[in-house]
Amino acid sequence: MASAGITFDAVAAAAAGLQGNGQPVTIETVSAALGEPASIGLHKHLAAWRSAQAQSAPVPAPEMPAELVAALAGWAKQYADEAGAANRAGLEQTGGDLDALLDASAQLEAERDTVTAARDEALEILAERDEQIERLQAELRNARQIATDALVGKAKDHLAIEGKDSQLADLRAQLERNVAAAAADSDRRLVAEMELVGAITARDNFAAEIQELRARLDARQVRGAG
Repeated sequence: MASAGITFDAVAAAAAGLQGNGQPVTIETVSAALGEPASIGLHKHLAAWRSAQAQSAPVPAPEMPAELVAALAGWAKQYADEAGAANRAGLEQTGGDLDALLDASAQLEAERDTVTAARDEALEILAERDEQIERLQAELRNARQIATDALVGKAKDHLAIEGKDSQLADLRAQLERNVAAAAADSDRRLVAEMELVGAITARDNFAAEIQELRARLDARQVRGAG
């Protein structure tokens, strides 16, 4: 996108310099000389400069020698063609510049569509990760509740046991199994918590990528609006 501060004088000076060096004066060569991308504002200044050049171009003086009065009609036609040549050339060049601007605009639109598609895909991935995190949290809560209920039930059973050595031996074995099960539940809970942390980290990374994509898209849209 061209700088908002570019002026007609700057464009006119660049165009005059190119013309003086015998180089073609097009929107591409002028933008290159100014170090600015082609834009609608630059094209308007260049068209105004061409119009001023055409108006200031010297018009051949209509000198009609007396001996050539018989050829007046042919001479008048030739004079009209020469006087309009500069304007026709300027119009043709202006048309070429407009075509170049349309091509640049189409390319920018395609790039914006690509960035938008990438942003939408990232948003979909982020939504899937959020659902996965919520599911893991629910499973972790259920596992904790199940472990707590099991320990309470076993404790009640153990308190009801009285007397016999066999019953005490069974209770001891059950306690050992409960401890092993509790350890396994703790390991599974730790794994689930680690997966949750990883999922949260991935979600934050995707959020940062989406923010960067949005910033790039906004920057392209600002350049395109210029």
